[in-house]
Amino acid sequence: MRVLPIVLAAALPATAWAQANAVQAAPSGWASLLQVLLSLALVLALIVGAAWLTRRLGGGALGASRHLRVVGGVMVGQKERVVIVEQGGQWLVLGVTAGSVTLLDKQAKPDDAPEAPQTALPESFSRILANTLARARKGGGQ
Repeated sequence: MRVLPIVLAAALPATAWAQANAVQAAPSGWASLLQVLLSLALVLALIVGAAWLTRRLGGGALGASRHLRVVGGVMVGQKERVVIVEQGGQWLVLGVTAGSVTLLDKQAKPDDAPEAPQTALPESFSRILANTLARARKGGGQ
């Protein structure tokens, strides 16, 4: 019972001090705006970091593979296709439906088959954004 008055005596001045300083510490409009902008920057940095980590740990280019290449395909129905996929030195003939993929045939890659085209990877979002901002600075926003 003796502890309670001591705790109350210690808490009352602290409460009064906090209430007196609450009036002085009210944030201005600029401080609130700065806090919101810093919070937004933190969230965006977390998103970029998570994307980088996903790519680094094997997320790749959203499922793209260096070992597989679609050579061609043809529609045989509304939702059915026959697709030729190159894997290593073999061609896989696949039947693709809405619910499954079935291996129809496996054969060696023909000698007269064209090589895989060397396509450039699509630009990353950061590069596109940087180019757009650079053009906006040069042309005055045009």
